[in-house]
Amino acid sequence: MDYTRFIQMLLEETDRRNPVEEKRIMTFLNPRLYFAYHRELNKLKANGVKIPHMQSSHLIKAIIAPVSSRSKFAIRYKDVLLLEDNMPMKVHAVQSKIETNPGIPYGVKQIRAPRAWSTSTGYRIKIGVIDTGVDFQHPDIRYSLTGGINLLNRNMLPLDDNGHGTHIAGTIAAANSTEGMMGVAPRAIICPVKAFDHNGSAYVSDIILGIDWCVRNHVHLINMSFGMKTRSRALQEIVNKAYLSGIPIVASSGNDGKRRSIDYPARYSQTISVGATDQNRRIAPFSNRGQYIDIYAPGDKIISSWTHGKYHEMSGTSMATSHVSGAIALLLAQNNALQPAEIKTLLQRTSTPLRLRKDQRLDRDSGEVNALRLLREGMKFISTGPQPVTASLKTKKNRPSKI
Repeated sequence: MDYTRFIQMLLEETDRRNPVEEKRIMTFLNPRLYFAYHRELNKLKANGVKIPHMQSSHLIKAIIAPVSSRSKFAIRYKDVLLLEDNMPMKVHAVQSKIETNPGIPYGVKQIRAPRAWSTSTGYRIKIGVIDTGVDFQHPDIRYSLTGGINLLNRNMLPLDDNGHGTHIAGTIAAANSTEGMMGVAPRAIICPVKAFDHNGSAYVSDIILGIDWCVRNHVHLINMSFGMKTRSRALQEIVNKAYLSGIPIVASSGNDGKRRSIDYPARYSQTISVGATDQNRRIAPFSNRGQYIDIYAPGDKIISSWTHGKYHEMSGTSMATSHVSGAIALLLAQNNALQPAEIKTLLQRTSTPLRLRKDQRLDRDSGEVNALRLLREGMKFISTGPQPVTASLKTKKNRPSKI
């Protein structure tokens, strides 16, 4: 294969396309060809050739670039590359309003996190939060942050221009007991990965690059409070790579109030899918529910940190997911040998039963996360090593993937 010609055709194609709206995810069918392509690409860069609008995920051996599926390039290399559309995603929050400092929010108390702090505060557990960024100056989370990465602008810090990411970070790891709020795991470390813009929108390629960064930077778990309706082969492949490397991914199920369907990537079996409850430990009306939900957590009227040092109340399965991530951080600080499948089992085994309305029923035995019981049980749990889920693109419980 002539890699110089391959790259030349790719550059010609990218010059004709919108670098944002027309990206495709192109996975090499043979990993050896991917590495050969990168060797040639590095030679060209060393000789001063500029390579604009092209990114790579080493974990899944993919190029991300603006290429038409009907172009000469795509047709010529159809036996080399698997092309996939770059689908949009949205964060999972349904409302927001300004609030005052909550101290210890009700959700943190409801999952019994404060009672676990005498044993674990999530000390030095690194959590990759793929979201809209964070407010680095917020007094409640500024000591719980690392530099992270801005995938929208690599030359800038992952600053939050939306608020959602700061809200998630606060619920997980806020640590201002005297003047501000406390999160579930106040000594955990947030690694902000800015993949979403000011509208709370991103593309699958941004999430792929975000997970790739998290795995390469050895985070202990990943929080993904967003979703989409469409299945992506490339996204599932990289979720599986993270899973096999021992990193649990906590994903929000969506806010459509559905009983038999949840959003991707929460629908993949390698994730821990989260539904939302309210202050009465009932499933929130907006939350997806049913057979695909692994665990529930408080997600209705959650007050947390916001941009410009403020606080907002938000509702959504996004908010529920951050409670679960915090609880897992408490657990991993005491037993970091646990594998993702074992963590999911422990979450379900130690959960608190839900209070169901008359018109509700559970399709499986899922409850609300209980951080105290999780920690007690987890400290007794002996890891049996990795529990691999193969990259066969099966969804939760091997059920059909059609929505």
